[in-house]
Amino acid sequence: MAIQVFKPKYRVDEVLEEIKECLEIGWTGLGYKTERFEQAWNQYTGFKNSHFVASNTVGLQIAIKVLKDANKWKNGDEIITTPLTFVSSNHAVLYNNLQPVFADVDDQLCLDPKSVEARITKKTKAVMFVGLGGNIGQYKAIKELCDKYDLKLILDAAHMAGTKVVNQYHGTIITTDHAGLDADVSVFSFQSVKNLPTADGGMVCFKNKDYDALARKLSWLGIDKDTFNRTNSKGSYKWDYDVIDVGFKAHGNSIMASMGLVALKYLDEDNARRREICEIYNKEFFSLESDNLITPIFHNPECISSRHIYQIRVANRDQVMEFLNANDIFPGVHYKDNTQYEMYSYAQGSCPNAAQISKEVISLPLHMYLTNEDIQKVIDVVKKAVKW
Repeated sequence: MAIQVFKPKYRVDEVLEEIKECLEIGWTGLGYKTERFEQAWNQYTGFKNSHFVASNTVGLQIAIKVLKDANKWKNGDEIITTPLTFVSSNHAVLYNNLQPVFADVDDQLCLDPKSVEARITKKTKAVMFVGLGGNIGQYKAIKELCDKYDLKLILDAAHMAGTKVVNQYHGTIITTDHAGLDADVSVFSFQSVKNLPTADGGMVCFKNKDYDALARKLSWLGIDKDTFNRTNSKGSYKWDYDVIDVGFKAHGNSIMASMGLVALKYLDEDNARRREICEIYNKEFFSLESDNLITPIFHNPECISSRHIYQIRVANRDQVMEFLNANDIFPGVHYKDNTQYEMYSYAQGSCPNAAQISKEVISLPLHMYLTNEDIQKVIDVVKKAVKW
């Protein structure tokens, strides 16, 4: 049987029970379960303002628009971002008529603070940090730069559902906080293969309550009152509303939120299994010596990572991929250096570390259906592949 890089796990019976409630009362859209999901997410993470939207991509688009409008950024102002991400991160900057400026990444595949600081200009308004694979990398140093230069910090937390930041005292863990609590806005993904899958969806978490209120209006076409909250418990409907902006049809719905409510209950359990799988991989790969070197991606010990993906770097990546495919193992690549795409080719050559990593990185299978036998097969085939 083929071993895929991703395979979502749904607790089907529990999910259907949650969805059944929506169908029975006849409410599947915005409100009802979406509000419950937002409240449950706030309780789990410690965020105070969380808004469930249709995807991480549209969440980033709205988050940047709110920051732009509230802070009076001009068209052409700059956001420093990473070339090693899914293109939606950087498309969200362009959607708002702002300019993505690419900084290089470190060996953890996250933004390098030195590269970021070198690219700050008078037009720089924000930094977008992507927690690739659930890793926080040098996030703290990026936060310090944003504070130093009075820049907004946007956390693309698409891979970070359940990632906890560790607070230590003399080497002893004192507390853990969910990643992103100190960012100006954090945007999570609950797309079908993510750690908390809702078929699709995302969560926009603003530090500023007023920004959250504006985001809610923007995700519902700029309308100042959503339909659910215009309908009282007796079923009467307050039809009148105002439209304050050209918004989007971007809110989440109660069907997806139902899936999220169930998945959230199991998030810590599932993430623990992901870390267990990664430790099995690490045990084999960190000690392996080969001419075609296998280098697992280091994760910052200052976080308990969600481990959304497990990545290695190999010198003969494309050959390794072909060999794995021939043995019914289908890994992924996360990601191609965005400056290699025509859309962002203006920055090609500006981020050499990201460009090199992009030629070498592989994401090995990592999901809840992997058995230890599956994991061992992946390890054995990878070992053969790098010596091929």
